[in-house]
This record gives sequence, structure tokens and C-alpha cells, in this order.
Amino acid sequence: MAEIRAEMVANVWKVVATEGDSVADGDTLVILESMKMEIPVLAEGSGTLARLAVSEGDVIQEGDLIAVIE
Repeated sequence: MAEIRAEMVANVWKVVATEGDSVADGDTLVILESMKMEIPVLAEGSGTLARLAVSEGDVIQEGDLIAVIE
């Protein structure tokens, strides 16, 4: 199981993956926006996206849970 957490304060600009999707290492899960830059959040391993803890428009803080891959 891998937890993916935010590395910075950002807005969730776009959600690309949905819960239950099979993902591979390096797949884009969500795209964050911070200081007018788009930052992709990538899967850190292969598996199933068991939990997606953010929605488009959310403001996340450093350390917040974004997703869980099992």
C-alpha cells in the first residue's frame, strides 16, 4: 500500500484517475495548480487506486493525503 501526500500547498486543478482504476508507476492521478504552474501528481507504484481523497477545486496543504494505491 502506498499513500501519496501533497508536497506543497496547492489547488486541485484536475482529477485524472478515479477510485478503482488500475494504475502503473508514473501514471498521473491528479493535477495540482500552485503559483500558476500545473504540477502532476504521479502514482508511486503499480496497483489499484483504492482511495482518492481530493476533488477538483479542493485546496490542499503540505502533507495532506491525496490518494492510496494498493
